[in-house]
Parts: sequence; structure tokens; C-alpha cells
Amino acid sequence: MKLPNILGVSAGFHDAGVTLINKRGDILFAAHSERYSRVKNDPELNQEIIDEALGYGEISRVAWYERPWLKKTRQIYSGEWRKAFTDKSPKRHLADVGVNKPITTYSHHLSHAAAGFQTSPFDRAIVVVVDAIGEWDTYSAYIASYDNHGNAVYETVLKRRYPHSLGLFYSAMTQAVGLKPMEEEYILMGMSAYGMPTWYHDVYNTFVNADHYQTWNYNCHAGIPKSMLPDIDPESLALSAQLVTERCLTTLMRQLAETYTDIDDCVYMGGVALNCVANAKISEIWNRLWIMPNPGDCGSSLGAAALAHGKRLNWQGPYLGTNIPGEYPVDEIISELMENKIVGVASGRAEFGPRALGTRSLLADPRGADIKDRVNEIKRRQKFRPFAPMILNEHASDYFAMPPWETNPYMQSVYKCTRLGFPAILHVDSTSRVQTVSRNDHPGVRELLEKWYVLTDCPMLLNTSLNIRGEPMINTRADADRFEKQYGVKVCS
Repeated sequence: MKLPNILGVSAGFHDAGVTLINKRGDILFAAHSERYSRVKNDPELNQEIIDEALGYGEISRVAWYERPWLKKTRQIYSGEWRKAFTDKSPKRHLADVGVNKPITTYSHHLSHAAAGFQTSPFDRAIVVVVDAIGEWDTYSAYIASYDNHGNAVYETVLKRRYPHSLGLFYSAMTQAVGLKPMEEEYILMGMSAYGMPTWYHDVYNTFVNADHYQTWNYNCHAGIPKSMLPDIDPESLALSAQLVTERCLTTLMRQLAETYTDIDDCVYMGGVALNCVANAKISEIWNRLWIMPNPGDCGSSLGAAALAHGKRLNWQGPYLGTNIPGEYPVDEIISELMENKIVGVASGRAEFGPRALGTRSLLADPRGADIKDRVNEIKRRQKFRPFAPMILNEHASDYFAMPPWETNPYMQSVYKCTRLGFPAILHVDSTSRVQTVSRNDHPGVRELLEKWYVLTDCPMLLNTSLNIRGEPMINTRADADRFEKQYGVKVCS
């Protein structure tokens, strides 16, 4: 019997995506438009992603991730008149890809919240959303729970509206140091480790209202004039932005934890939740912290579908996208690592989220002194940038300053490395964005690490996304073949 399926959609701003769920709450398919169009952060839907979603089941209705008319009022207020009157409606977006089904729209921040809470293991939690802008919202917090019928219930306990936005501040600072806003914020985070904190308090006092940390003295939406910034090196400016962000976020989280003392668990969502350096500090505040591995706007396609479904989703992990069939090529990967130290892998279903977790990854032996430079050369990245380690979960606390019981399967936090000999996965401050791999995670990735450990006595591999800077991750085998030919790196499937 065919079950009615809900298509969740996020499109029109940046990083469009879709999620298909069924009546039981199974996530059948979830993916990014950019992986199909090959346009980084593509805001538009395309026929290929819709056709692939339809391969998992027919669509009975559509859940849209924001309320377009409310968004238009904010666009008019902020002077974005052209966008307010020319942005396509949800109906038009969907008609362009041949979808003609009933559409329900949901609040932008509530879609973020539902993507987190309804995939989390929690029955009750504080849900925090921080991003650049929803329709009007920039910060929000909810008490989320399930009623006696299993329906998700959200009680709003905090709202902050445009133009007071931590996300806009961080994007504007990304632009101020010469990077691309709404795309290269993660590079700003990496640069910050090279800076000096001398100007941090000046930057904080310039932008953040002294009376309330969620109120900003300047609207950063159109960028920041150079005259407002100290005349310092980009790395120290990046550190100032990072420290301001951490201070605002930890203050918010502590305030919520101290106010709602009967709630120990937190769900954290929105684009700012991709800041894994800040996440390391936030995780210390809560008993448990859940960040769905796609917390930005694309992930809100899942959130909108979750709101339409109304109940907990059956979260089985982030491997929800395009499938490259076949067994995970463990032995082939190891053979190539032994011979050439670097190998690509494109196997199984693609990750839903911005981080490669083993099925669309570029892997390398983390012990070589020249590995970081070699991989950065392949990926066309700045040479200062390190890579993430993926490590057998039971060995993580032997190599990183993390408790033995803690897991970090989606690279959402950083930890200090406590061992020498792994320069490719270390930042200048000796931290790494660790991916732990347990027996409950991807079985092929787990088997790869187990066999690698037996052969080398090293329980980890360098793991980065299979792409070059400025391009989307590899999606299909044809994409992998092009990558292999162009960059001379074998890609196993």
C-alpha cells in the first residue's frame, strides 16, 4: 500500500534542498540542489533533485520552510524592494519542476527547530535557533516536547528580530576579511586561530549593545564599513568576530539553562550552529546537546516536513541522498592509501549536510608531514587550513581531550589533540574537528577504520569533502570520474 508522502522544501534564498518523508516518519530522501546543478549554494530547485525524490515515492503534499508573505514585509522594511516583488512564490518554484500539490508554509525558525527536535533523542528540550534572518526572526528559543498523542509541541520562550542578528554580524565580518559571505564563514572560523585577541573588546563594544547582548548597535546586513573596524590584520579581526560570537552564544545558552533548570537537554539549530569552535563551549553548558547535521537552511526542508508530519521522525543517520550502489570499497581504499597516501571514496548514499562523513570523502593517512599540503593542493585551498580526523570512537579519548563516553559523529565540535605525529589534522591551536565512528554509525566506514588500525596501529584517517574549494561535493559516479580525471586522485566506489 502506498503511503502519503510529504515533500519538505527549502528554496529561493541559498542552499536549496528537499526532504521526502512518509506517514510513518521515515526519512526516505534528503539532498541539496547544488549537488545536482553543480552550482555552489544553489538557491533554486532543479528537475534532477525532484526526479530523484520521486524515485522514493509519490508526493501527496508539500511543506515549505518559511512564510513568504511575512518575509516580504521584512524585505520591504530592509530596502530589498526588488526581491520583495520579484521573488518567486512557493507555487511557482514547484511548478517550475513539475510539482503541483497542496502547499503548507511554516515559520522559518520553527522549521529549523523541528529539524532539530524531531530528529533528536529527546522527549523534552530547550531548542535554540540562531541564524542570519528568518522572515524577521534572528534568535529564537522554544520549550519542545511531545503530548500524550505523540505530537510535537513548541512553546516560544525567546525571540529577537531583524536587524539584531549575530548571523549577519558573522557574515559581514567574513566579507570584511576578504572572504565570501554566506559561504566562507567556516574559513573565518579557521583564520581566527591565527589572530591576536587585543581588539576583541573594542569590536564587541562597537557592535553589541552594552545593555543586552542580543541587541546590536549596527545593522550588518549590507556589510560593515571599514571605518568601523580596527586597522588590524585579517586574522585578528577574524578572532575578534569569533570571540564576540562565542560570548553572545554562551551568554544566551547560560541564561536559558539557568532559567529552565528542569530541562537538561538542548537542541541547537540555524546556520550559526555550524560554528564548531563555539559549539565546543556550548556543549559544556548542557547535559546533552543535539545538532542535526544539516542545521542551516537546506536542513529546514526536513524541518518543514517534520512540522507537517507532526511527530518524531525516525532518524537513522545523515546518509539520505544520492545512492552509488555497491559494497563500501574498504580493501580498495586501504590499498590506495598504502600506495599513494590519498584516496577518494564515493559509495552508497550521500550525506545530507555540508560535511563529508565517509561516503563522499577525500581520505588520507594523517601521519605524513606533507599530507596537509598535498591535500590542500588537490582541493585548491589555502595552505594554512587543516583537515578533520575520523577516528574509531573507542580510541578518541586516547588521542583527543574528550571524555571516553562522548561521541561526535557529525564533526560538530573541536577537541585538543593530546598526541604528537598528526600534523595534517591539527589546527595551529592543536585542536581538531573530530568525527567519531562507532559501531552504530556507517558500517563501511567503521570497517575501514578497523582494518586500517590493524594494519597501521593508527585508529584514524584524515577526512575532508570530495570536492575542490568553491564547488559542491561529488554526488554521482560520473562526478567522481570527472574528479579522478581532472585531479589525478583515484576515487573508489
